[in-house]
Amino acid sequence: MEKVSFELENIELNYLDKTVLEIERLAVHQFDRIGIVGKNGAGKSSLLKLLAGVIHPSIGIVKRHVDFVYFDQLTTPNESEIDYDLKGKLAIPETEISNFSGGEQTRLKLAQIFSSYHEARLIDEPTTHLDSDGTQFFIEELMYYYGALVLVSHDRYVLDQLVTKIWEVEDGTVKEYTGNYTEYVRQKALEKKQLLEQHEKYIKEKTRLMKAAEEKLQKAEKVTQGDKKVTKVKGNRTFETKSKGTSQKSMQRAAKAIEQRVEQLEMVEVPKEEQIIRFHQSNALELHNKFPIMGESLKLKAGDKTLLRDAKFQFPLGKTIAITGKNGSGKTTLLHHILKQAEGITISPKAVIGTYQQMEYRFTKEETVFEYIKNRSDCNESKIRAVLHAMNFTGNDIKKNIQNISGGEATRLVLCQLFLGRYNVLVLDEPTNFLDVFCIEALERFLNGYEGTVLLVSHDRTFVESVADSVYAIEEQKLILKS
Repeated sequence: MEKVSFELENIELNYLDKTVLEIERLAVHQFDRIGIVGKNGAGKSSLLKLLAGVIHPSIGIVKRHVDFVYFDQLTTPNESEIDYDLKGKLAIPETEISNFSGGEQTRLKLAQIFSSYHEARLIDEPTTHLDSDGTQFFIEELMYYYGALVLVSHDRYVLDQLVTKIWEVEDGTVKEYTGNYTEYVRQKALEKKQLLEQHEKYIKEKTRLMKAAEEKLQKAEKVTQGDKKVTKVKGNRTFETKSKGTSQKSMQRAAKAIEQRVEQLEMVEVPKEEQIIRFHQSNALELHNKFPIMGESLKLKAGDKTLLRDAKFQFPLGKTIAITGKNGSGKTTLLHHILKQAEGITISPKAVIGTYQQMEYRFTKEETVFEYIKNRSDCNESKIRAVLHAMNFTGNDIKKNIQNISGGEATRLVLCQLFLGRYNVLVLDEPTNFLDVFCIEALERFLNGYEGTVLLVSHDRTFVESVADSVYAIEEQKLILKS
């Protein structure tokens, strides 16, 4: 029998006046491979930090029975020794850590946790700054790992390859599902289907009972009306009146009893269906060029390094084009070259381009989340609210001052504004990097409902497969059409 590596018992984690997590019992066993998923702010990283002892519960006990290592994407790597071969495989530069890029820091920290064996590895968002080669290396290093793995990741491909169990964090609780991410999605779809069937059964039974109660009341009303009629009959009128009164009360009691049964029915809410939101282009933004972005004899350099030689492309109207390639191959440089309409680039004169870039967004004007979108969009209020809700701006979130929102919220807000804004071309550089899985899936629905032209760079394999009409790769100084 597998031994227990970590135990959480009667846990309550509070932040200010809010309960972040409430867990009766959870355990990580010796060879568990667990993926933690949930919306941004749900408590995924907090759960991992509880396991690692980085934070402590307000109430309850966390037991750790094994030697483990903890990876946090936000911490700066230290100067510890790393395996020489790993250093080479991950192309870690021979320079001061202070000179490292975000991707190089991530690779160094991964090399450090892979340089020695630990009975458990707790890893938080390891692939945010990794290209496809780096992500594949990460998967291969852990594919046959002999120990407990607990992984927070927004990369569905990574989760599918590495985990056999999903912990879903929602509303402060953790629910366990067996299988990888795809299997988790299948089980969630089955739960939704069963919930819909239960809802339909509830509505059918409620309708039947309400109809029966109404019939009883109508019969009671008829008895009352019959009493009021003046008729010439012989016999005991007193007995007849009492009989009618008793019958009337009996029917009213029966109706009341049925109504109480309706109240006692367990209400089943209709499950929420995620709809594709359509982003229609106004006539004023309509483009007629079959290829609104074109490149001819394009040469691209970064300092002394040649990134592209004699590249040629025609990006078609109304399509989503993805550009992939290794870190440093020139993807972002190509986007900037296109946006500047530099040498070799031709862009339709009617193109109105909205851009998303990897940066920390700072807002100078004081506006609410809703006002920020409303002031930059021609869409109606219900459309704006639907888009914000899809990106997890719920309840009072839309009333937040944009100067006080988190980096993740700022990312989501800017993406909402781009789709609702007055643009006909969108250029998106790594838009999924700081989104949770559910917001990535919402972004996929946005792209599938968008009528404009989209040019994007992404390392997220599943995302690219879901949204791209054409995929290009920068390889050996060439831009190659892959699909």
